Amino acid sequence: MSRELWFRTIVVSVLAFAAVYLGLARPEKPPTAQASSPPPPTPSSPPKDAGVVRATGIVQALEWQSIRVPELSGVNNFEIVLTKIIPNGSKVTKGDVLAEFDRLNLLDQARDAKVVQEDLAFQLEERKAQTRSLSATRGSQIREAQADLERAQLQLRKGPVLSDLDRQKNEAKAANAQLRLPSLKKSDALRASSEEASVRILELKLQRQGVVIERLRTNLDHLIVKSPLNGMIAHETVWRQGSMGPPQAGDRMWSGMPVVRVFNPGRMVVQATVDEPDFAVVSKAAHARIYLDAYPNEAFDATLQSASPVANAGLDSPVRNFMAVFLIQQQSPRLLPDLSASLEVERPPQAAAQVTK
Repeated sequence: MSRELWFRTIVVSVLAFAAVYLGLARPEKPPTAQASSPPPPTPSSPPKDAGVVRATGIVQALEWQSIRVPELSGVNNFEIVLTKIIPNGSKVTKGDVLAEFDRLNLLDQARDAKVVQEDLAFQLEERKAQTRSLSATRGSQIREAQADLERAQLQLRKGPVLSDLDRQKNEAKAANAQLRLPSLKKSDALRASSEEASVRILELKLQRQGVVIERLRTNLDHLIVKSPLNGMIAHETVWRQGSMGPPQAGDRMWSGMPVVRVFNPGRMVVQATVDEPDFAVVSKAAHARIYLDAYPNEAFDATLQSASPVANAGLDSPVRNFMAVFLIQQQSPRLLPDLSASLEVERPPQAAAQVTK
């Protein structure tokens, strides 16, 4: 290759490199502005049913009673063991046994108290017999002193015909008899009062022991809890062994703790929380439709039972709610206390039209 050709090749290479470099460094031309078109309309959400007022609540029984661990008379902070409890969901009648608690300790106390009562009764009878014997003895001594006094006074009447020595002896006997008789009567009164007090003390002890035995019997009866009404059983939730759950046989419990709840399944209500703007509609409504969250396919008819005229609000909350109670018309085994429920109340036509506008 000649020198001139080599030089031309180098120049062409440099020019090509420069052209490529300049083409890369040139800023891109901004795209031409196109006519802005409005975004496609987004589908609007379905309109809310303006003719229905919705609220939430809890299913409760209109007639129910909570059964708690009995409070025993004369016992504070008494810990007892649950030995038997009726199964959850059982149907009961008034007087059926719902729960039983350990009675061994009270049975031992009752047996010991009975032994003490029998011993006190024996002591009382013995003391009464002893008192009668001592009273008879003192009565005999008083009659004997009375007889001695009468004999001494009779001997004093013979004074003119007796010697001086015999007359002085009779005077001494009469004086002694006159002093002894009042002393015996006074001593008898004091001893009788003392013996009567000792008998009364034993009688009071016996009565107090009878009260103790009666109290133990009452406590024993309270440890067998019976149903106060006809209905169905629902176990309460209690704190047991570090967790919350229904009570079971063998649990240690204290007085006042809830055990079971007896309710009438034929009269169930829904305690609903109604928002403040909807309360005017709900308070005038006669009927409502109830739906259970646990059973979405179930629906029940209900009528308004009562409505609170006073609103409630939480701490530092501007939202105020009213409480309304609706009585469920149908009966179902699925209607159990503490189930979450929702209800629908139809608005009047005028109110529904205002909400739509």
